[in-house]
Amino acid sequence: MKDCIFCKIVAKEIPNYTVYEDNHVLAFLDIHPRTKGHTIVIPKVHAETIFDLNEEIAKDLLPSVKKTAERIEHVLQPDGYNIGWNHGDAGGQDVPHLHIHILPRWEGDGGTNMHGIIHNPGAMNVDDVAKLFV
Repeated sequence: MKDCIFCKIVAKEIPNYTVYEDNHVLAFLDIHPRTKGHTIVIPKVHAETIFDLNEEIAKDLLPSVKKTAERIEHVLQPDGYNIGWNHGDAGGQDVPHLHIHILPRWEGDGGTNMHGIIHNPGAMNVDDVAKLFV
């Protein structure tokens, strides 16, 4: 997409600090890192959300995230990771191009886990929610 900052990075119109790259994916350091080594993994094709990504590229995405994390592991040797993405406006997605964050973590870094993002289970109990999927 013409105005997408991540598409411009893929097209080499904007420089980046590449951590990993293959035919379908580019992983680079976030220029506004939340932690040392904060890396963004993007598909090279424009897809706003996971629902917009074709199956062929989607199947390569997680192995590329793994290879990126292995590179981070080798170079920085963090104590752990948070890996995930913000999906849509309500999920906090700032850039309308699917991107997965790899956040290296260190003991005592002051961060929290995925459960610290939100605590609002809603009015329905788990049994009633489960019935919606039947």
